[in-house]
Formats: sequence, structure tokens, C-alpha cells
Amino acid sequence: MTSSVFLKKAAPGLLALASLVSFNAGAQGVVNALCSTDAPWCEAAAAEFTRQTGIKVNQAHKGTGEIGAQLRAEAQNPKTDIWWGGTGDPFLQAAEVGLLEAYRPAYINDLHEWAVRQYAMSGNQVGGFYTSTIGFGFNTDVLKKKKLAEPRCWADLIKPEYKGEIEISHPASSGTAYTAIAGLVQQMGEEQAFDYLKKLHRNVTTYTRSGQAQAPNVAKGEVAIGITFAFNFEKWKLDKFPVKTAAPCEGTSYEIGGIALVKGARNKANAQKYYDWLMSPAGQAVGAKVGSYQTPANKTFKADPRIPSIDSVKLIKYDFEKYGKSAERRRLIDRWTKEVEALPR
Repeated sequence: MTSSVFLKKAAPGLLALASLVSFNAGAQGVVNALCSTDAPWCEAAAAEFTRQTGIKVNQAHKGTGEIGAQLRAEAQNPKTDIWWGGTGDPFLQAAEVGLLEAYRPAYINDLHEWAVRQYAMSGNQVGGFYTSTIGFGFNTDVLKKKKLAEPRCWADLIKPEYKGEIEISHPASSGTAYTAIAGLVQQMGEEQAFDYLKKLHRNVTTYTRSGQAQAPNVAKGEVAIGITFAFNFEKWKLDKFPVKTAAPCEGTSYEIGGIALVKGARNKANAQKYYDWLMSPAGQAVGAKVGSYQTPANKTFKADPRIPSIDSVKLIKYDFEKYGKSAERRRLIDRWTKEVEALPR
């Protein structure tokens, strides 16, 4: 089918998107990006966008907490044009303090309702890029060797037999850990949640810098159980590592990964082109091609069948507006640092 025939048959939203994104390999210029999703997705997306447009992508991979701090430090002289991927709360916090540029794309109707909701909540400064749920991943060989049961519930993880067997990221640098903590607070009530986190702390062997460390560490048997976004484990499961996952039986929190243009961007036009391409079916499909199995925001194409369904996961009613605010994030992390991290293990 020729491109002209395809465009005539395409949905109106796709036509709008096609008009916004240049696929001219002769295009010039650069875009400076920060990416917080899985590194292979970050790298593959940048390479493919450059191949299709000729625009060079200067891109660094960092955790959402780190990037939020970096954008605040650069506020008077922005060096970043676009930030994409990673849990959405830090994006909402950056929007709250005026670090991001409002942008409501013409193809908004091509996106799932949960993605559109992020635009409304942030004054169009943050879009929903993908979604995924907090869960457990565990190495079945390690658990069998140590005669430990497979965890199914939050309540399981604080049992004494799991001491030194659990890994989670640090909430100050990782949006993943913050999403887990904020979810427990909403689910249990704050006092009970912090009581729980203190008990969990006794069983944690390491608080990693990033929420992307748990899956490889579990798959390689370096730790028995990891708490992170469940999609992280899918690649390892498909690669035949002894990994299984569980959604907490009591219910769990979830993320809506973010995407945003940075206020004061030096390469605004190219940043918008990269944004639009990342939100297009072509850009959204890159993740699964390199082993990132989040549910994509764009609903106009058939997503990779390897992406796990979240239909059977018991989700809490996560309050993105409240727990996406900077003051609430600081308060919870400060309390966690003083009351939980400071405890001996």
C-alpha cells in the first residue's frame, strides 16, 4: 500500500500525528533529552528517531528523582529539551513548580483515558506515556534452595523468614519506590503503612538507586525477591530465567509514566517532533521490541501480545493529584528516611 493511500485510510488522529512528525532523513539539528524508562528503550528510541528524521538525540538515562533534581538545578539555564519515561509523580511535581512547558497534542483522542487524564491534571504539562503496576518478582530456584514459599501478598514480605531476601529501590532517587510507598499509605492508612515499612525494612538487603535494578538481580539469583513495576520481570521470564511474578493480593499501586517538554528548551521544535514520534504507534512500539512490556498510551495500534494484561490485578484508587505534589513527596520521603531507613537491619 502506498503512503498516500494509507494516509487516506488512516484515522483522523493519525493524520494529525503524521502532519506533526517529520520523517525526512535530511532534517537537521539536535534535541537534548532525558529518559527514565528502561535503558534499552531509551537507546533504541533515540537511534530510530535519528534514523527517521536526521535529528541527533543527545540523551542521558537517569532515575526520575535524579532528573527532577537536575531540572530544578537547571531552571535558570535549561540544558534539557524533553523528558520522557519513568513514573509520573516526579513529572507532576516538576509541573507544579513551573519547570515544564504546556503542550496538548492534536492526537489526544488517540490516547487511552488514563493518559489523557494526566494532561488535564497538570495543565497539559505532563502526558501519560504508558502504565504499569507495582508487584513482586522472585527467583524460584533461590526460593526452593532456601525452602521459602513464593510471596503472594504484602503481608508475606514481612515474615521473618524473608530477612535479607528482598530488594527495593530508594524513594529519594527512584519514583518506583515512591509509588510503592505512596500506594501503601493510601491502601493501609499512613500510620499502619509506616508500621509495615519498618517491618519490611528488616527484610530488605539493599535499597538500590533505580527501580530497574530489581529484575536483573532477581533473574541472576543475586537476590530472591524484588519489589518494582512488574513489567520489568517479563523480559527475564521470556528469556527462560527462573523468574515468576505476583500482584499483591491485597491490591497495589500503579504508575502512569510521564512525558513532557522542558520550559525554556533550546531546541523546542525538535523536542516537539521527538515527543510526537514517541507518542506515535512507531515510537510506542519500540519498548516491547527491546523487552520493555509496559502498556502503551496510544490505543490506535495493536500492542505487542507479550505485554502482560493488568485486567486481573487489584488496583487501588491511586490519588495522583495529592501524591504527585512536591510537598507530599518530600514529607513522605523525609518521614521514611527518619523513621525507616535509619533503623538497623
